[in-house]
Amino acid sequence: MVLARLFGLAREGTFVTMAEDEDHKARQDGESRSQSLLAQVNEPADLRKFDAPQLETLSMEIREFVVNAVSNTGGHLGSNLGAVELTLALHRTFDSPRDILLWDTGHQAYVHKLVTGRRKDFATLKQEGGLSGYPNRAESPHDWVENSHASTIISYAHGLAEAVKDAGTDRRVVAVIGDGSMTGGMAFEALNNVGHSKSRVLIVLNDNGRSYAPTVSWLSSSLSKLRANPKYMSGRNAVERGLKSVPGIGGLASRSVKSMKAAVREAIEPFAFFEALGVRYIGPIDGHDITGMEQAFRDATKYDGPIVVHVLTQKGRGYAPAEEDEEKRLHDVKIFDPKTGPKPVGRVGDYTEAFTQALLGVAEKHPQVHAITAAMPGPTGLIPFQNRFPERFLDVGIAEQHAVTAAAGMAMGGLRPVVAVYATFFTRAFDQAMYDVGLHNLPVVFALDRAGITGDDGPSHHGVLDMSLCLRIPRLTLFAPSSAQELGVMLHTALELEGPAAIRFPKGAAPRVGDHEIGSGLTARRTRDGKDVAIVGVGRMLAAAQGAADMLAQDGIEAEVWDPRVIKPLDPAMIESLSKFAIVVTVEDGLRVGGAGSAIATALEDNATKVVTLGTPDRYIDHAKPEAILAQLGLDADGVIAAVHKALSHDGAPIQ
Repeated sequence: MVLARLFGLAREGTFVTMAEDEDHKARQDGESRSQSLLAQVNEPADLRKFDAPQLETLSMEIREFVVNAVSNTGGHLGSNLGAVELTLALHRTFDSPRDILLWDTGHQAYVHKLVTGRRKDFATLKQEGGLSGYPNRAESPHDWVENSHASTIISYAHGLAEAVKDAGTDRRVVAVIGDGSMTGGMAFEALNNVGHSKSRVLIVLNDNGRSYAPTVSWLSSSLSKLRANPKYMSGRNAVERGLKSVPGIGGLASRSVKSMKAAVREAIEPFAFFEALGVRYIGPIDGHDITGMEQAFRDATKYDGPIVVHVLTQKGRGYAPAEEDEEKRLHDVKIFDPKTGPKPVGRVGDYTEAFTQALLGVAEKHPQVHAITAAMPGPTGLIPFQNRFPERFLDVGIAEQHAVTAAAGMAMGGLRPVVAVYATFFTRAFDQAMYDVGLHNLPVVFALDRAGITGDDGPSHHGVLDMSLCLRIPRLTLFAPSSAQELGVMLHTALELEGPAAIRFPKGAAPRVGDHEIGSGLTARRTRDGKDVAIVGVGRMLAAAQGAADMLAQDGIEAEVWDPRVIKPLDPAMIESLSKFAIVVTVEDGLRVGGAGSAIATALEDNATKVVTLGTPDRYIDHAKPEAILAQLGLDADGVIAAVHKALSHDGAPIQ
């Protein structure tokens, strides 16, 4: 097998390479010459015909398949490599889709997709019109939830369990939660209600100690810390040996100590936490031991109430590059060579890198600047800040709501917090941004990365809501940079304001412009003079606006182009200039209704100016390359040109 040297086998708690295990390799090669085991799996029931050695081989085949598939398309690698045996054990124990298997987060469900009949679709993973990177109800009856915003699955399970109970059936509801999702407050809210209602839910805690970054959670660390403590282990064993040797009372004394030890465990381990909420707890067990997990799942099904089975897995399991390099196994990867593994993601020249450098610059000069992230220091560009200013860095786990309100508290205490989060995840903390930050007019800066159309991850990851939401927060200043240098200027300006601010910037390359093209403060920038029509390009849409103006000039139409830079408050000088035009076309990478175009139209409503707003529609947008999506939505130069011609035609102006 091509990747044989890169894969390892779990054996007695250690890893051995395939090259070191010639017997296993020979057996596996013999099987592959006939028919791979994975090729025999077309539905979950097919898994039940395999014995333990075959399941071990199947796990290896699945890992190689996942690595090869993801290397060709990009996608989530580490989470799925760690969930192989867990997925097999679940599908061998339960009868999906009659039994309801739910995944939180959905990016750990590639193996689930493989064994539910979608193996041949993996060549189209995350490609336009192809297989989704998450469970998808339209793809399979085995998929119940498109769940890429974490920490929700126990709530889904609670509701489904109530529906199953109401129907009077004996279907089982199984919720797999992992990759740090238990750090999210919604998960705890759901646990509390599941325990109170005694819902018949099996919760599988897939504990790999990580989300995008090492998980910030007592639950994931307390048990491992205790069991890894050599003083605890050696001391416990020594006491037990000593008591057993006491004549007459040794056995009784030893049992008493074991009872005391159990009481201590209950006070500090996850058992106590879950049981206090009314949820029974089993574990932790080896999440790569299929037989052991199947037994635990069967035992759990006998309990008529909510129960947690805690399994310990290794993210990136079995693929050497993923095991050896923390950055390569975090979240998702781009196309790569499976023989060498994913390369570190380069950010030189993109908006995230521009934000990183700008933040480091202001933090060097202003010690009150702190940075906050919700389990994503790497993707949001905060690792350099964390390394340089560890005491001023806060990772709250997958808990965006807490991140924002904690930032509010920091600001109240005189600090200048910067909350770095994906635009799509900012929606989870809108209540806190509106009332905990906005209502108190606190100087919190939101750095909203991946704003606008993001592409491959689909409807749940496009950051198209943030602009409309931020415009609803009174006194918040909203920036939209169109170049790397402007992002830095905007961060400096935002940190000098007395109230909240947000800087939204897209995924990908950030244009670099000359010094004379960089705006300052809260002013807009006219990038081209014209007399026939005005085009306003918001953020990265400035490139589409300028490209359209260049081509319109060839048709004899002179277009004035503006880079607004600040969407709230709008620059009065820009509005005054726009009011002189009969037609203004705005183009933005966000919701068309309620966004920047709507704000400009409102500012011009007392004039005779007709404002044509271009933006994303009021619908969910499937996955594809960002450029393809933007073109389909008319958010490129051709789309702007078409809108200008249509507006001029309706206005009675001649079309060249």
